[in-house]
Amino acid sequence: MAAAVESSSISGSNVVSWVASGVVLWSTAFVVVRALFPKRSYDFCNRAVSTMHAVAAVCLACLSVADWRCPVCPLAAASSPRQMKALAVTLSYMVYDAACCHLNGDVRLDNTVHHLVSIVGIGAGLAYQRCGTEMVASLFITEISSPLLHLREILKEFGVRDTDLNLLVDVLFAVIFSLARMGVGPYLMYVTVAADNPILIKAMAMGLQLVSAYWFLRILRMVRYKLGKKKPSPPGKDN
Repeated sequence: MAAAVESSSISGSNVVSWVASGVVLWSTAFVVVRALFPKRSYDFCNRAVSTMHAVAAVCLACLSVADWRCPVCPLAAASSPRQMKALAVTLSYMVYDAACCHLNGDVRLDNTVHHLVSIVGIGAGLAYQRCGTEMVASLFITEISSPLLHLREILKEFGVRDTDLNLLVDVLFAVIFSLARMGVGPYLMYVTVAADNPILIKAMAMGLQLVSAYWFLRILRMVRYKLGKKKPSPPGKDN
């Protein structure tokens, strides 16, 4: 009841203001990073901002949990102000990131689908002002592995390649991604679909899980390749 009362005080104009402010914030952060690291690539600067967002998103998701004895309770309930703000921050980042990728000419089908599913899904949750628990939980599991994802590419930018550090980061990223997206993810999708949520939210939950499964298969191939490179050559192989 308290969550419903709090949620009713959040107007659509407040949400739009949060999202617009967030887009300005992430864009400003990108400009600042470019100024601080003028010799680094466009991708490096964008990944630095993406890492900032991932850390902020995980922290905001944790802060929005009402009861850690049941982090995904209540289901299909009115979103709390903290949940709404956490989702607005991520929606603003997704809008920024989609524009950033477009301006850099990095328009790929998988990336476009990722941005589309995220923007439509989070936007629907903010519009309905419901399902905050499920959506913030989804935010946590999708962003928890992101810092390691970006660290992989940042290391390459600094010229660190094919070292034990690269392999460690790759393996840690694969493990955390797999546990979050393919361990907790299917359960979260199930409770979201089974609960009395709007059909669009259910569709977005299934879409996000399909995207996660696609990336999981790609990551498995990456890890197999990296581990294969680390195997010592059989005796006499180089003769």
